[in-house]
Amino acid sequence: MDTESTYSGYSYYSGRSRGSHRHGERSRDRHKSRSKDSRSEKSVTINTPPAEPLLGDLSVRGEQIQDDNWGETTTAVTGTSEHSLSQEDIVRITKDLEDSVGLDCRRYFTLTLAVILGLLVFLTPLAFLVLPHILWPEKLQSCGTACEGLFISVAFKLLILLLAVWALFFRPPRAGLPRVFVFRALLAVLVLVFVISYWLFYGVRILDSQDENYQGIVQYAVSLVDALLFIHYLAIVLLELRQLQPCFSVCVTRSTDGEMRQYNLGQLSIQRAALAILEHYYCDFPVHNPALLSASKSRAAKHLAGLKVYNVDGEFPADPAAGPGNNAATGLAHSQSRAMIAAAARRRDTSHNELYYEEAEHERRVRKRKARLVVAVEEAFTHIKHLQEEEQKKAPGDVMDPREAAQAIFPSMARALQKYLRTTKQQHCHSMESIQQHLAFCITNNMTPKAFLECYLTPGPTLQYSRDHWMARQWTLISEASVTSGLKDGTVFVLKSVDFSLVITSKKIPYIQMSEEYIDPKSHKFVLRLQSETSV
Repeated sequence: MDTESTYSGYSYYSGRSRGSHRHGERSRDRHKSRSKDSRSEKSVTINTPPAEPLLGDLSVRGEQIQDDNWGETTTAVTGTSEHSLSQEDIVRITKDLEDSVGLDCRRYFTLTLAVILGLLVFLTPLAFLVLPHILWPEKLQSCGTACEGLFISVAFKLLILLLAVWALFFRPPRAGLPRVFVFRALLAVLVLVFVISYWLFYGVRILDSQDENYQGIVQYAVSLVDALLFIHYLAIVLLELRQLQPCFSVCVTRSTDGEMRQYNLGQLSIQRAALAILEHYYCDFPVHNPALLSASKSRAAKHLAGLKVYNVDGEFPADPAAGPGNNAATGLAHSQSRAMIAAAARRRDTSHNELYYEEAEHERRVRKRKARLVVAVEEAFTHIKHLQEEEQKKAPGDVMDPREAAQAIFPSMARALQKYLRTTKQQHCHSMESIQQHLAFCITNNMTPKAFLECYLTPGPTLQYSRDHWMARQWTLISEASVTSGLKDGTVFVLKSVDFSLVITSKKIPYIQMSEEYIDPKSHKFVLRLQSETSV
């Protein structure tokens, strides 16, 4: 009897509480056919800033768990587009185009100023020698043997200076930096001030007075060329030699997967240190693969979903007039909630086992498909050897070129290679055209199957892949200190691209004190004495 009253009380309060939520349940039932996930809700939501996506569109594509047989089960729809452009996207694209145009204008403006300054430097000594012959030729004294020897000296020094300036300054630009290079700007200002001061002295002391000593004018031009050579030597010291000695050890960490490298740098500004780090990044870091991050994200979402507790009926009101049935129903509801919390805790405690078995299963599948791929490639290369032996017997016009040979044997290994790339999340890094080109390259240079497979079995540096996968259009340098200031101990700055960021921290290389300890060579000598008597 008590049990029946208890259940009847529980049903009464449950019906009253459900009646208050009947309208919400009907709305949820209407939306159930539209989405499977409408019944679940997130307890914690972390929103990234829309203006600064961490992974951009690649992260969204990486989070979609792909089936290994997607090529056989996927339906392709053509003729329509799922992409749309909002007003914000149009504004962002317009801003990017304006920034690119601004960078090009600044680069050409800098190049124009450099050319004008270079012409001024090289034409000034020649003008010093030519102007007296044009303005007052009848008053000039004859140029003797020593004066004619100075002509040869000026000619060869100008030629050496021209080659040196071309080798140091007129090199293809490696990157566009956000600020000017301080030392290069100082050298340009120094050269400009130097040439202007020489022109002022020439105009006051030679042009106004119409000096008749032409040998002195030639020596004045030679002194200008000598000074320009010394300034070029100063430029070599400041721009090239100063940064050769390592002074700082920088740690570069990729924000998405934690890939880390260490480099030694000299006395550089922050922006030039960032440029040196990016040059090392493309050669040393493995290619960024956002698809590898999807497994950990889906696993974390699944574990968070296991910690959710749903209370459909809400809180039971404490009504003293309801009788003991209400208290029993309340106790039953609380006991069910405690049971759900305990089950969620047990599931959380066993999550490491799920991670362990998932990784073990993934490693097993990778080893299995790697073995199939190795066998398929070895059989294909064995077939190539047979083809080469047969082609040696044919006429020269019937010989198959490496491109045709690669296309002939590629289908035999294509399926195994495709499955392996899908399992290791590398299918977006290698196209069929690039694989065939690499296969033809290996056939041309008589490489082994292991040499062909190395770039697919081991992720290579970023430059190994096509430009569409590694070439970032623009990097953003984020630093609290001025980018033209030099590196210091503890300097931190960030290089940000669309998909990820490089966090750089610098540490000063400590001063090393070495001491010498002298060891006397005689201290290593010893005497071995043997007894002449032996036992019989």
